[in-house]
Amino acid sequence: MSTDKIALYHFWQPRYWPVWIGVGLLKLVFWLPQPARMATGRWLGLVLMRVAGSRRRIAERNIAICFPELTPGDQALLTRRHFESLGMSVIELGIAWWSSDDYMNRAVELRGIEHLHTALEQGKGVLMLGGHFAALEMSGRPLKALMPPMAAMYRPSNNPLIDQLMRRCRGRSTADLITKHGIRQLLKVLKENRPVWYAADQAYSRRGSVLAPFFGEPAATNTAVSQIARLSGAPVVPFFQARVENGSGYRLEVLPALENFPSGDDAADAARLNEVLEVLIRKVPEQYYWVHRRFKGRPDGYPDPYK
Repeated sequence: MSTDKIALYHFWQPRYWPVWIGVGLLKLVFWLPQPARMATGRWLGLVLMRVAGSRRRIAERNIAICFPELTPGDQALLTRRHFESLGMSVIELGIAWWSSDDYMNRAVELRGIEHLHTALEQGKGVLMLGGHFAALEMSGRPLKALMPPMAAMYRPSNNPLIDQLMRRCRGRSTADLITKHGIRQLLKVLKENRPVWYAADQAYSRRGSVLAPFFGEPAATNTAVSQIARLSGAPVVPFFQARVENGSGYRLEVLPALENFPSGDDAADAARLNEVLEVLIRKVPEQYYWVHRRFKGRPDGYPDPYK
C-alpha cells in the first residue's frame, strides 16, 4: 500500500465510538446467510431514504432528469430501489473485507477479462474506466490474481477512522491508492504496465472540465482521462460491476479498449465517455450512485437543478 496506515487503536476517543459500533454491527451481519445479509441491506437503504432527505431529493432530481420517459410512479420506484441498492452496498463493504478468497471467486462472475490482458500486452499500463456503481467493492479481489498489481484512484474520507477502515478494505484488492493530487504516481504505475481503476463520472467544475451531455443534459465533465491517456499511451478499457438477483451473486464485465482514443478533442472524448457510461448505467439503473449532484458546477446561464 502506498498510503500510510495508522494503527486502529489510536481511534479510541468517544467521537469515533459510533463508527466502531457500526463496524461491530456490520461484522454481525456478515455472519448471516447471503439472503439475510441482502435483506438487511435493503432495510438499511430504506431507513437511509427516510432520514437522508437531502440525498433523497438529489437522487429524485437526477432520476427525473435522466429518465424523463418514466412515469412519476416509475421514477419513485427507481429511487426506492436505488436506496435499497445503497443499503446493500454498505453490507458488501463487510463482505469484500472479511470474506475468503474462495467465496469471492465463487460469488463474482468475470466476463471479458481477455480484453484487459490484450490491453496490457501494449506495455503502457491500462486505464480501467469505471463508474460509481453500488457493487464496486465486490470486484477487485477476484481480479487481483489475474493481472499485475492494480492501483485505484481514491478520495480520502473526512473521518480519519472511516478513511483507515476503507484503506484496509480496498487494500485487499489494490496495491496502491492514489489521491487526486497523485498524478505523478498514477503515471508511474502505468509506466510499470499496471492497471489503474479510474472513475471520472462525478461533477467536476475546476480547470480541466468541459460541458458534455450526460443522458442528454449538459454536465461538467472531467477531461483527465483523455489527458492521462495522451501522456501515458495507456489504452482505456471500460468495465463495470453489477449485483445480480438481489445480491445472490455479482458480475464484473470488462469491455474492449476504446479505439481511436484520445481523439485530440477533449470535449468529444468527454461526450464519448459519458455515452459509454450511459450504456452501462441503463443495464442496472438502480445501482448507479444517483445521490451525487451530477449536474452541479455548470457555468452561468445553466439552472441549478438542485435548488
